[in-house]
Amino acid sequence: MTLEDATTTGAAAEPRLMSLGHGGGCGCKIAPAVLSELLAKMPGFPVPPELLVGTAHSDDAAVWRLNESQALVATTDFFLPVVDDPFDFGRIAATNALSDVYAMGGRPILALAIVGMPVGRLSLATIARILEGGASVCAAAGIPVAGGHSIDSAEPIYGLVALGLVHPDRVRRNTGARPGDALVLGKPLGTGVMSGALKKGLLGEAAYRLMLDTTTRLNTPGPDLAAMEAVHALTDVTGFGLAGHALELARGAGCGIMIDWARVPVMAGVRELLAQGCATGASGRNWASYGTSVALPEGFAETERALLTDPQTSGGLLVSCAPAAVEEVLGLFAAQGFAHATVIGEVGGPEPAPRLALR
Repeated sequence: MTLEDATTTGAAAEPRLMSLGHGGGCGCKIAPAVLSELLAKMPGFPVPPELLVGTAHSDDAAVWRLNESQALVATTDFFLPVVDDPFDFGRIAATNALSDVYAMGGRPILALAIVGMPVGRLSLATIARILEGGASVCAAAGIPVAGGHSIDSAEPIYGLVALGLVHPDRVRRNTGARPGDALVLGKPLGTGVMSGALKKGLLGEAAYRLMLDTTTRLNTPGPDLAAMEAVHALTDVTGFGLAGHALELARGAGCGIMIDWARVPVMAGVRELLAQGCATGASGRNWASYGTSVALPEGFAETERALLTDPQTSGGLLVSCAPAAVEEVLGLFAAQGFAHATVIGEVGGPEPAPRLALR
């Protein structure tokens, strides 16, 4: 049967992509507390000197020194459908996977596809569109999809192994933040809420386009930010929400972090969707994992807390930089199309048990 035949015969009976998964996007990630417990049980091993970044601090990717001027950035990311359109699903998943390379300061060089599909329930044409969407993002990043692996699975899964290169001196980790640093967020929050609304049929066309624009925007400022000496730490905000990834920065630096909640950019309409009950289950699991390390202002609304912990699919870069470099950092973001990039807080002093506080 050709792809055209599959489209003709299977379109009417084919289920919504989002109906085939128990979750979607980065909201599928294992909760932070559970993941920490699992990783703690991994056997230890001698760390070779070439391994510049491993599993010690929940960094975005592994980094392996190749020579004096090159290091290999290696990561993988995949998830269940966050939207129903197959081409858009592929685009979002690929953008999200490549983000980890950018967040380490690297430039992608190639990708491998990870594909698990319920072949009997989805037409070959639909599956092909998912792969096409992912390949289109890789083409925009200037890299090939050079291979991969596929299985017949109960739920549709798509993502990438992403490889990149970075100068060893320009690797940016989530452990380098310094007291007094400013924190800059590159994208607005709300993709988890919007995906939840889409699944419930509550997301309008304009809001969907806004979500798509955010989740398919490659975090290309990463390498240029890493080239700045005044940028001390980088990560991206994904499944653990803004609070979870800010806490990773805090723990990596051994410092507290303060966020000015009113300055955090949020996509238009997201708070209205929260009022309609579109908070994700993952936001609650995130809070249960790390909420004891977060200090909220008195009277902080439950819907606002759900936004603070909302799992971001293909979220923005979170940058810790010297205050004097803020204008340059914001200018770099703006030059590459990130109009919502803004300062959202700062790094505090050393703390024995680093916490995140909101004001």
